[in-house]
Amino acid sequence: MKLVVCPLSVMIACGDGVEDVKPGDRVAYAGGAPGAYASHRIMPCDRLIRLDDRLDLGDAARVLLKGMTVEYLLNRCVPLGPGKIALVYAAAGGVGLLAGQWGHHLGATMIGVAHGEEKCALARANGYSHVIDRSREDLAARIRELSGGRGVDVVYDSVGKASFETSIHALKPRGTFVSFGTTTGAPPAVEAAQLQKLGSLYFTRPTLVTYTASRQELLDSAGAVFSMLLDGQLRVHRGSDYKLEQVVQAHHDLESGRTAGSCLITP
Repeated sequence: MKLVVCPLSVMIACGDGVEDVKPGDRVAYAGGAPGAYASHRIMPCDRLIRLDDRLDLGDAARVLLKGMTVEYLLNRCVPLGPGKIALVYAAAGGVGLLAGQWGHHLGATMIGVAHGEEKCALARANGYSHVIDRSREDLAARIRELSGGRGVDVVYDSVGKASFETSIHALKPRGTFVSFGTTTGAPPAVEAAQLQKLGSLYFTRPTLVTYTASRQELLDSAGAVFSMLLDGQLRVHRGSDYKLEQVVQAHHDLESGRTAGSCLITP
């Protein structure tokens, strides 16, 4: 496999036969084997994305993984558009804020779930027509109210175990449950009979790896994200910045829900 050596998103060396990138290029990647906290990495060139010179490196780092997640969820997994109602958990998180903007751009009605008025206000400022404060509102009742009693077309659920029952009962007949995260643990097993009884529902557990399996899919997804960013249709909410020696604190803050938007760890 063709390999490249890449520190801090700037190429310093390429193996024989590498044509897509060259030394000195600014590049980005998302996923792959562990090693994001290393000073240098050897990466397969077909998983690298060359960055437009107009892109800020920090913004590219903040948006790429989360942005491609939003792209495949809203464009390809369950495509959104006018007349569609979508429910998104963690609406004030890095993925959630981008999803609100992207869904609004596509013309869908976006309902977000967040914790506390500050995070709810942030979500409302990023494309959500409605935001439910799970710290003080009845989530199930508000979803039914906001969807006119019919339920939502799709739930994008990154929470998992704790939100499963609410999510599956929030859907309209023939709605789709998209389970793409497990921050509270894995959701329970889904029985075919349950999907039938609740209105011929669909259930899927997608991953970014599958949706960017080919190089062309990777480039198309990243290209869509960066195009929207450069066009001003997508804004990056810059969360907390941490130095590498603060990485333990960064993980504690993330796990405790003290972060909002996209955080960045730098050397």
